[in-house]
Amino acid sequence: MQVWPGKPSPLGATWDGRGVNFALFSEHASAVELCLFDSPTAQRESARIRLTEQTDFVFHGYVPGLKPGQLYGYRVHGPYNPKQGQRFNPTKVLLDPYAKAIGRDLTWCDEDFGYKIGDPAADLSRDERDNASKAALATVIDPAFHWGNDCPPRTPWHETLIYEMHVKGYSQRSPWVPRELRGTYAGLACEGSLRHLRSLGVTAVELLPVHHHADERFLADQGLVNFWGYNTLGFLAPDVRFSSRGAGQSSVNEFKRMVRTLHRNGLEVILDVVYNHTAEGNHLGPTLSLKGIDNQSYYRLVHGNQRYYMDYTGCGNTLNMLSPRVLQLIMDSLRYWVLEMHVDGFRFDLASALARELHAVDKLGAFFDIIHQDPVLSQVKLIAEPWDLGEGGYQVGNFPVLWTEWNGKYRDCVRRFWKGDGHTANEFATRLCGSSDLYEHNGRRPYASINFVTCHDGFVLEDLVSYNQKHNEANRQNNQDGDGHNNSWNCGTEGPASDPKIRELRERQKRNFIATLLFSQGVAMLRSGDEFSQSQLGNNNAYCQDNEITWINWRLDEQQQAFLQFVRKAIRLWKSQPVLRRRKFFQGRAIRGVNVRDVVWMTPQGLEMTDDDWSKHYVRCLGMRLEGRMADEIDGRGAPIVGDTLLLLFNSHHEKIPFKLPGHEADQYWEPLLDTADSHLSRRMTAGDGYPLQGRSMAVLRLQSAWTRKARDLWDRLRGKSPIPIQPAYQPIPPTPLPVEPETEPETDEEELETPEVEEPETVKEPLRVES
Repeated sequence: MQVWPGKPSPLGATWDGRGVNFALFSEHASAVELCLFDSPTAQRESARIRLTEQTDFVFHGYVPGLKPGQLYGYRVHGPYNPKQGQRFNPTKVLLDPYAKAIGRDLTWCDEDFGYKIGDPAADLSRDERDNASKAALATVIDPAFHWGNDCPPRTPWHETLIYEMHVKGYSQRSPWVPRELRGTYAGLACEGSLRHLRSLGVTAVELLPVHHHADERFLADQGLVNFWGYNTLGFLAPDVRFSSRGAGQSSVNEFKRMVRTLHRNGLEVILDVVYNHTAEGNHLGPTLSLKGIDNQSYYRLVHGNQRYYMDYTGCGNTLNMLSPRVLQLIMDSLRYWVLEMHVDGFRFDLASALARELHAVDKLGAFFDIIHQDPVLSQVKLIAEPWDLGEGGYQVGNFPVLWTEWNGKYRDCVRRFWKGDGHTANEFATRLCGSSDLYEHNGRRPYASINFVTCHDGFVLEDLVSYNQKHNEANRQNNQDGDGHNNSWNCGTEGPASDPKIRELRERQKRNFIATLLFSQGVAMLRSGDEFSQSQLGNNNAYCQDNEITWINWRLDEQQQAFLQFVRKAIRLWKSQPVLRRRKFFQGRAIRGVNVRDVVWMTPQGLEMTDDDWSKHYVRCLGMRLEGRMADEIDGRGAPIVGDTLLLLFNSHHEKIPFKLPGHEADQYWEPLLDTADSHLSRRMTAGDGYPLQGRSMAVLRLQSAWTRKARDLWDRLRGKSPIPIQPAYQPIPPTPLPVEPETEPETDEEELETPEVEEPETVKEPLRVES
C-alpha cells in the first residue's frame, strides 16, 4: 500500500477527498504503526503501516485512496517500564485520541490490559497477547453535513432555564417516540420528545456525557453498565450507544440532526464533558488509548514513583494539564464540538481538576487562560462543577469571569431550610438573591450561579422528600457507594407512603423546592424526571442502572399530573416576571425618587427584618418584597425594565403563620399568584391583612392597582388570551397497549429522523401554545 509523508497537522484522521492523513502525537514512542481493518468483525488488521515521518513528536503519514468508513487503530512501540511511567505495548491496538467516530466498540477481555491479569507482579509484568479482535476502533468520517440555516439560539444567561437530561433515559419509555428510535439522538429529536420540552418552557438541554465512553470492567463482570457515561474513551466521538443506526459515520450525522432540530425549537444544547480523567483507570487499569500512546505525557504521575497516578477524581487517573499537548487535545475537542457539531456550551465535570497547575487549584491556570482568549470557546456557555476530590478542590465561587458554576452551597442551604433546620434564614436569603457573597467580589453577575436542588448525582426530587437514608443495594456495592449526607427528609415514613397526610406533605415540599428554585436570582437547572415525580427507590448514585430505575416513566397518575402542571405554572410565572430574571445583584438601596428599595426582607409582623432578627436561630418564616421598577436594569434598547412588584413569603415551620402584608398606595392591593399549599387563591388582599401562610409552604403575591388590572385585562382580551382555557399538554394515560409495530422496519429517509410522525393514544392532546 502506497504511503506518502503526509502532515503533522491536524491530529487524527483527516479525509480530503483523495485520501486520508493520519497524525498521532507521542513524545516518548520509538515507532508507530497504523492498523487498517476491513470490518468490525475482523480478527486482525488487514494492513499494518509504519508511520516513518515524525515532526515535533507527531508521527504522520498520508494514505491515498482511503475513504470515509475505513476502520483503524494504532500500535505504538517503546519501553515498558511502569516504574518510570512508560507503558508501551505494541501487542495492543489503541484508539486514536482524535477519533471522530467509533467504528467498533470495546469488548472486555484480559488482553485489553498491558500486563498479565493475576500475575504476582501485577502491572510490572507485561502481557504479550494480541487484542486486535476486541479493541475499540476508530472510523474515518466525511465531515460534510447540510446544516441549512441552523442558527444557535444564544439565549442570554439571565433568561436561561436548563433541563439536565440523559439521552437514553429521557425517551427510552416514551410512547410518543417510535420504538426503534427510543433512547437515541433521533429519539430526542422526535416531535413527541420536543413537545414536552416546549410545553415545559425550558430553554436549554444539558446532556449527560455523549462523548464515547467505556463501561468499567468490574461493572461489565456484574452485568451492569456505566449508564451516566462519566468514563470517557473518545473526546471527539459521539457515543455509539445513542445512535439508532449503529456505529461509524451515521452516529455523527444523527447527532448533528438532533442539534439542528433542537435549535429549530429554540433549545440550546449544552454537553456535560469529562476532561479530568479517562476510562483507563489507575496503574491496574486497561491499556486502551492514551496509556499505551504516551503514558508520561498524558497523565499526572506521582513524583518520584511514576508507576502510580495522581488521582484528584476518584476514578484512578487525572489528565496532565501541565502538558501542552494535553491542553491541545482538550481545546481541539471543545472547538470541534462547537464548530462541527454546533453545540452551545459545556458543563465541565470536576472542573477543579482541570485548574491544578502543580497541586493546588489555580484559577489563573493555563486552562482558563486558553479558554478566555479563544475566539470560539469564549463565546459559548461555560459551566463548572467547581470541585474535585483532591485537597482544596472545593472551589465554589472561585472561578473567573466568563464562567458559571454549579452552586452546591445553594443546593445544601435550600434543602436545609425546607427540612426545617435552624440557623438557615440568613444564608437562605443570600442564596435567593443570587449568592452575591460568592460571585460579586470579582465582577460576576447573579447568573454565575447555576442554582439546583437536585441533579443526576444524588437523590431525585421525589426521593429527597421520601428517604432519610440512601438505598443503593441495586448497585451491588453493599450500599457503600453514594454520599451519605443528603439533607433529605422523608416526612415521617421511609420510602413509599400510604398515609394521605404524608403524601400531601411530600407533594407540598416538592412544590416548595421547585418554586424556590425558579424564583431565585441566578440560572435554574431542573433535573429531567423531577417534573414527573420520578423515583429511583432511594438510590442516590444510580450511575450503573440502565433500566426502569433511571428511565423516565411517561405514564402519570393523577397526582403526578397535578405536579407536572404546577411545574409548568411556576415556569410561566418566572418567564412573565422581569424582577425574577435580573442581570444585576440587588443593592438594597432606595430607588431614585421613590421611597422603596429593590429588595426588602420582612418578618411575619410585616416589619423589615433587623440584624437581631437575622441572628435568631429559630427564624423559619420570612418575606421578600421585590420592587418591579428596576432603575438599574435596561433592555436591549436602553429603556428601563418595569415589571410587577412581587412579595414572596416562605414558611418552613410546621405551623400556619398569618403573615401581615406590607403597606402600599391607596389604590393598590396584593393579588396572590401562587401558593404551594392552596390552589384556591383569594383574589385580593390589602395592607395589614394577614395572609394565611400554611405550614411548610410558600406564596407569591403581586402588587396591583385597579387601573393596572383593567389595562391588563383589556390587553389580554385584545390578544385573545382570556377566553382560551389553558389545557394540559398531557392527560393521564390509561393502561392501553401502544400501536402495534410493523414486522419490517419502514423505509425512512435519513433526513426525516428528526421529526417522525408518531401515532399517539387518543387521550393525548396537543397543548395549546399560549404565551405567558
